[in-house]
Amino acid sequence: MSLIVRTVEHKDKNQLTELMYQYFVDFYKRPKPQIEKVHNLIETLQEKNKGIQFIAEQDGELLGFATLYFSFSTTKADKITVMNDLFVVENARGTGVAQELFKSCEKFTKANGYAHMSWVTATDNKRAQRFYEKMGGSIGNWLNYSI
Repeated sequence: MSLIVRTVEHKDKNQLTELMYQYFVDFYKRPKPQIEKVHNLIETLQEKNKGIQFIAEQDGELLGFATLYFSFSTTKADKITVMNDLFVVENARGTGVAQELFKSCEKFTKANGYAHMSWVTATDNKRAQRFYEKMGGSIGNWLNYSI
């Protein structure tokens, strides 16, 4: 069967939770959030008011996800999307899954009248940086800080 990219449905919650744990813990080496918090995030994104989540599925198996959050740009005086996550399981990397997830985010952004889509990646994630450049992205003029 072919790859399907779609928005998350209730039936995806358990499998998506496991995929998100791979992203948090295995990929980014972060502490494992409480399952209730992960489920709350998934359910909030299903409402499509504060953001939206796309998944890539093949033969009933989730291969990746991308998360868009809805925000605003003061300097554009317009609404924007922020792609906060783009994750593909290791054995599906390099197969086009990431491109399809990215394109779904970009298509949603354009189709819903957002001024632009922005995203960040870790400074040491060279593979992601090459991917984003391949997809037409460029490094912006802003530095990100967090506290």
